Amino acid sequence: MTTEKLYLVVDSKSKEVAVKMYSEMVTLHIMDNIFYEAQRQGRISFYLTSNGEEAINIASAAALSIDDIVLPQYREPGVLMWRGFTLQEFANQCFGNNMDYGKGRQMPIHYGSNRLNYFTVSSPIATQLPHAVGAAYSLKMDKKDACAITYFGDGGTSEGDFHAALNFAAVMEAPVIFFCRNNGWAISTPTTEQFRSDGVVIRGQAYGIRGIRVDGNDALAVYSAVHAAREMAIAEGRPILVEALTYRVGHHSTSDDSTKYRPVDEIEHWRTARDPISRYRKWVQGNDWWSDAEESELRSRVRKELLQAIQVAERMQKPPVAELFTDVYDQVPSNLREQEQLLRDTIMKHPADYPTDVPV
Repeated sequence: MTTEKLYLVVDSKSKEVAVKMYSEMVTLHIMDNIFYEAQRQGRISFYLTSNGEEAINIASAAALSIDDIVLPQYREPGVLMWRGFTLQEFANQCFGNNMDYGKGRQMPIHYGSNRLNYFTVSSPIATQLPHAVGAAYSLKMDKKDACAITYFGDGGTSEGDFHAALNFAAVMEAPVIFFCRNNGWAISTPTTEQFRSDGVVIRGQAYGIRGIRVDGNDALAVYSAVHAAREMAIAEGRPILVEALTYRVGHHSTSDDSTKYRPVDEIEHWRTARDPISRYRKWVQGNDWWSDAEESELRSRVRKELLQAIQVAERMQKPPVAELFTDVYDQVPSNLREQEQLLRDTIMKHPADYPTDVPV
């Protein structure tokens, strides 16, 4: 499949979708920077960004249907954003207030949405891959015109779940897209210490899975690759492995300092010369679909909306203590009831160490 053939798919896309892709990429970038700052201010406990991978997030999401099931890792909030998750919903989750769908029981950035077919993020690496195959097979059994897509990093390919999932999908002929963000680093471990193969996409051949390698910093190419992968997965009832070559510009998370293990000038080169947002902006402006005035208005509006969402999220109450013990068992067992009582006793004994606005 040549690049020329892939780009023909994008040429037929409307101005509205093309501009939305760009505005969402900018919105994701601004959201990441502001939430990162909020963590540094001690307002939230943890965060990680998608800096340098905005094209992967937004362009891949644009090529999917809302009926497609997404099983993400933790660097795909843009996929959820494209599907309609609001800035307020992002803020509620990061602050763990009583409007957070996870009831404050997950770390920040562990988003999830039933209505948007977006499975809740799970911290352990690659556990979502076998789940995606099962979800895809269920779509096939129900004869749905949809597929499942699961995202993971290059480090995830070193997990056993990666190999089990690929074999499972190939044997069952499940319509699932395995989307690997090969961004060069698994926290501080470079790809040179992860594998000796020619990247990730070649591994699919051993399991009988077709693959597409794409420039992950080219929004048009990512859209085209996922569009083609989705068509093949559904029409032919088969898994597809997509490898997007990119670079993680930001630190792995707020718990990491990537300058300790990679040169600053390397990071700066990818942040500027290889930036996917700047690259895509040239394309939309070249089509006279975007202006400097629109750019300024977008950035000002998004920043204002996000700061307001943060203020609202901060003021909301936390979920009641009882919510820590619900949603697992129909009837709460005695050991959990005992733990709940011990927690309540501790809160009463040490009121200065616990937030006073948390309902007990």
